[in-house]
Amino acid sequence: MGHRIGFAFAAAGTLILTAGLALAQVPMTPLDFRVPGTQFGDMPATNLQKAGNCRTCHGDFNASAEPYATWAGSLMALGGKDPLFFAQMTNANQDVANVGTFCLRCHVPVAVVRGHADDASGNSLDARDREGVTCHFCHSMVDPQYQAGVSPQEDAAILAALTDVPQFTSNAMFVLDPEGRRRGPRSDHQADHELLVSPFLRDARLCGTCHDVGNVAVSRQANGSYRYNAINAEAPDHDPWTQFPLERTFTEWQLSAFANGGVDMGGRFGGNRGAVVSSCQDCHMPTAASQACSYGPQRQDMATHDFAGAAVPSLDLIAAWTANDPTVDPAHIAAGRAKALSMLQRAATIELSRSAGTVLARVVNQTGHKLPTGHIEGRRAWLNLRLFDAAGNLLLEKGHYDAAQAHLDEADTTVYEMQVALSDDAAAATGKPAGVTTHMALADTIWKDTRIPPRGFDNAAFAAGGAPAVGISYADGQYWHDTTVAIPANAVRVDATIYYQSLTRHYIEALRDGNTTDHWGQTLHDLWQSTGRGAPIAMASERLTWGAGVFGDDFENDVP
Repeated sequence: MGHRIGFAFAAAGTLILTAGLALAQVPMTPLDFRVPGTQFGDMPATNLQKAGNCRTCHGDFNASAEPYATWAGSLMALGGKDPLFFAQMTNANQDVANVGTFCLRCHVPVAVVRGHADDASGNSLDARDREGVTCHFCHSMVDPQYQAGVSPQEDAAILAALTDVPQFTSNAMFVLDPEGRRRGPRSDHQADHELLVSPFLRDARLCGTCHDVGNVAVSRQANGSYRYNAINAEAPDHDPWTQFPLERTFTEWQLSAFANGGVDMGGRFGGNRGAVVSSCQDCHMPTAASQACSYGPQRQDMATHDFAGAAVPSLDLIAAWTANDPTVDPAHIAAGRAKALSMLQRAATIELSRSAGTVLARVVNQTGHKLPTGHIEGRRAWLNLRLFDAAGNLLLEKGHYDAAQAHLDEADTTVYEMQVALSDDAAAATGKPAGVTTHMALADTIWKDTRIPPRGFDNAAFAAGGAPAVGISYADGQYWHDTTVAIPANAVRVDATIYYQSLTRHYIEALRDGNTTDHWGQTLHDLWQSTGRGAPIAMASERLTWGAGVFGDDFENDVP
């Protein structure tokens, strides 16, 4: 691809960069993946409550809006029970020693407090760890950027005692109150437990802690190239923008119009929040009329803990995997799935028009980040176009998906996705093939990023943030993508659908075939087979019809 960005290696002398050396596993150490913030032993494990304890007051009174039930059906609650994550982490650990500890900080952060994340394999996790991102975890988070008169005054001492205070929002660089004092955004609360008022709970930076991920072992150089760091050394810079991008959701939002004044979306997102949405919480924690706890007042602006994204296929996998797990309520997962589906179906729209014998289909990104966003592997969206004659016969199709083979015809449609790759140097050093790869932990090249930008997109700013468009051109300000198709003779109708898919056959089989150390690759593949093989999800559909006839000078008179 002519637009790809190629990357090189660090200076000679580091073990992994020796020319011609092929490694079964890059021998990195825990120091390579150390990040600022709370470390093992900084918080007594007894100071974090189980989610079930929170349920006593914050659950079982309004399943559609209460904090506990809405959280329990989300990937936040189920991160420690996600077979896709464990298959991904197994393959990453096989490629790079100790990388799993870095992964566990976001997916099961309680395991950091309890010391079990020190085992990069994940084999030391227990039931408490597998509660995922728990209620008490988020509600004990300290804003690392202390603001006098705004932050709880207790936070000043916490940060002063910390060895390394995070200066950036990313890479699970969280800070927890070691005493476990709970925090909330309301000053008029009626909690029976201690509750410090902290605006940080409503700040998008809290979300960005785990939704901006760079490979801390791969750094950007002054010339824009990326190089592996030396082994057994902490990252030279913890700014995520200087690291190879693995997820840039927070950055994409931060550089969008949503973060810079908000956008009037006419009620598409946000629940009772109003027309204008700006923060992560505005869209992913929509407000509703509910209580925060069973004995508290009814509030019209109660933020639900849905955390709905695009996780429909992952929730299907988790539901199948946990079918006999007494700690998981399938009704909660079903409700979370429905909310994720609703979010997907509001994330994009299609506009159809025709002129001069062609149909133009515009896919509009309605989100506050790229479409799709999140973890880069296996996720894609594309436009399917089908043109019919008056008898309903299919004359032309673009972007056909063969369900029997779980295969997309990519040659005749734009696939909105990000792909990473290994440079020739990386391939020589690791023994992996150069080019597009599913070995994300080793990637040093952005091969492709055709995902649709959000409102407020700026090429220079996104490139600086490690989120450039690659292999496609978007103008500054563009948050849509256009596809033009010549209308076949006798066509009278076009149907357009944009599909989303996160469990592609290629990716699932790569995780299965690459797994040589445990069961997760095969387990994931079996669950994928039994839950519909990652069938694509229709995000939006539109139809345009016109009368049959010969296209000529009076064509515009026929446009509906």
